[in-house]
Amino acid sequence: QVQLVESGGGLVQAGGSLRLSCAASGSIFSRNVMGWYRQAPGKQCELVAVITSGGSTNYADSVKGRFTISRDNAKNTVYLQMNSLKPEDTDVYYCNADYRGTGSWGQGTQVTVSS
Repeated sequence: QVQLVESGGGLVQAGGSLRLSCAASGSIFSRNVMGWYRQAPGKQCELVAVITSGGSTNYADSVKGRFTISRDNAKNTVYLQMNSLKPEDTDVYYCNADYRGTGSWGQGTQVTVSS
């Protein structure tokens, strides 16, 4: 079981930036596919970005060109750099670690973008 702790959320004005971090423990971090998801109350959970163990990335269309996912295997940490934030990016952001179909979730971090 992987333990995940997110940090870096907060309140920012539209057009601003935030960097989310997710620190992992309890497994071999480098073998996990790591992802960031977001969910607002009453809405479906949405995949934001994912990075494989080999460093390949994929993004939701709504964040392409604005968000960047990266990982530091030496620090067991995955990051989500969010630039040009929009009010519609307001959500709780969750970190996910997946290894061969077995996933773990963090507790989430709130991102609020004011207009």
